[in-house]
Amino acid sequence: MNIRKTILLGLLATGIMTAAVYTGAGAKVENAYAATTGGHIVCIDPGHQAKGDSTKEPNGPGATVMKARVTGGTHGTTTGLYEYQLTLAVAEQLRKELTARGYTVYMTRTSHDVNISNMERAQYATSVGAEISVRLHANGANSASTSGALALAPSATNPYIAKLAPASQLLSSKVLSSYCAATGIANKGVQANDTMTGINWCTMPVTILEMGFMTNPSDDTNMANSAFQQKMAAGIADGIDAYFKN
Repeated sequence: MNIRKTILLGLLATGIMTAAVYTGAGAKVENAYAATTGGHIVCIDPGHQAKGDSTKEPNGPGATVMKARVTGGTHGTTTGLYEYQLTLAVAEQLRKELTARGYTVYMTRTSHDVNISNMERAQYATSVGAEISVRLHANGANSASTSGALALAPSATNPYIAKLAPASQLLSSKVLSSYCAATGIANKGVQANDTMTGINWCTMPVTILEMGFMTNPSDDTNMANSAFQQKMAAGIADGIDAYFKN
């Protein structure tokens, strides 16, 4: 049994996550290590879940710093939509868009009633052989006037995955630029971040896309709209295309 399958089976056996892979034809395969297409392999991580888990886990491989397994996320101050609901809705749209373009797509979750830590999400991406990991999140701020999208990537001095910094920053730049072009959401740039557990445990280029501010009425209302979510997904997919064409 290969190591990828062994890791995945271990995660499935614990009940931590449900495997879900979508092939380029759009067919759902329950065992994620099973048949895939010949296209690029992408793992989408819809951020958060219905309930947070404050149990601690290492911030990175061998780290002494411990962080909560997964936090509860933010919510729309205008729409009332929760971040975990938004991220999964956009992830599903992105999955459809990418599979239509010939990608093999894995998702860390396909429902809200799960308990999957940030470390486990990164490990899942490794287990399925993902070439990149795209983590979807949304922002919150004290001021309702703060708006726009940004992307997070490891820095060149990241203590765990410094070697992935250049590719991760390129991925972040391509995805953010295309996303903002497609949606009209302001581009707040790529920011280096070495404190995110879901980044630090990755073994492939990774980006966290903060799609907008749910505390901003305009961002919040737009992101909750299903037609706008299709634009969001198409923009992210355009960025992924651009990354692989680079």
